[in-house]
Amino acid sequence: MAGNTEENKATNSAYTRDHLANERTFLAWVRTSIGIMAFGFVVEKFAIFMRKLAYFLGKAELSKSLPVSSGYSTIFGIMLVALGALMGLLAFIRYKKVESEISRNTYQPSLLLDILVAMGILVIGIFLVYYMLFNIPD
Repeated sequence: MAGNTEENKATNSAYTRDHLANERTFLAWVRTSIGIMAFGFVVEKFAIFMRKLAYFLGKAELSKSLPVSSGYSTIFGIMLVALGALMGLLAFIRYKKVESEISRNTYQPSLLLDILVAMGILVIGIFLVYYMLFNIPD
């Protein structure tokens, strides 16, 4: 009987450890999604900030020469905020799925969220390189 109790403790400990690791992973995804949403907000507001900064520094002529937002930063910022929100939702869905699989002892790793994030970062990088190369001020 004593051996059975030790075995239950070991199983319970591993079970708890797996659930806590799943929760830490979920929280990491949430932090990442919040970071992407914050970056999207900054991108969207950057053109306005640059115009105001030039105005406050007394460079009214510079302020007038800065392009009025062509919409790219606004569109890109909104897309980043949406991507961050979607990532948070997918992280929650993945968290609940893994929690259920751990409880049933049927866990199978999935790369869906990882692939989506990698593809999102690739698209963001390509867009930023394109934007920097072809939107050079005169």
